[in-house]
Amino acid sequence: MFIQTEATPNPATLKFLPGRDVLGNRDAIEFRDAGQSENSPLAARLFEIDGVSSVFLGSDFISVTKGDGEWQHLKPAILGAIMEHYLSGDAMTSGADAEQAGGEEFFAPEDEETVNTIKELLDTRVRPAVAQDGGDITFQGFRDGVVFLHMRGACSGCPSSTATLRHGIENLLRHFVPEVQEVRPI
Repeated sequence: MFIQTEATPNPATLKFLPGRDVLGNRDAIEFRDAGQSENSPLAARLFEIDGVSSVFLGSDFISVTKGDGEWQHLKPAILGAIMEHYLSGDAMTSGADAEQAGGEEFFAPEDEETVNTIKELLDTRVRPAVAQDGGDITFQGFRDGVVFLHMRGACSGCPSSTATLRHGIENLLRHFVPEVQEVRPI
């Protein structure tokens, strides 16, 4: 099994591409600590490695964020854990998946059409681009012209995430949805 590794804009996160489905068409899942990984044998394996602080499972990739340690020491252990997982035949997740979004979406009923347009733009133009960088951005809410987004994987804590929000996503949404005045992370 050959697993490719890619750097992400977040220096604390590496993206691992096993060349096989990770979650396929299912929604991405983020595990922010070992306690949340009980429903994912792969995430649990990765958290056994000293220095791993979060794990993000995408459709065909795994993003791992480090707390302590150097990539030169962590990377071989992470590659080994991923390979071991695939060879074991264990499922990616078991039982109920962890709650992913950070809470219920919020918006006024009269904003439903605007919210649907925002979600469509995020799904077709934003999410595929940030998935290439090992992350995900999902809609959380819309109130008084402000779009609230949840940043996950490599996007969470990334030094360039503010620029991505302000200059990329905010400009895109303001261009197509005049009601949008600002974009904020949650």
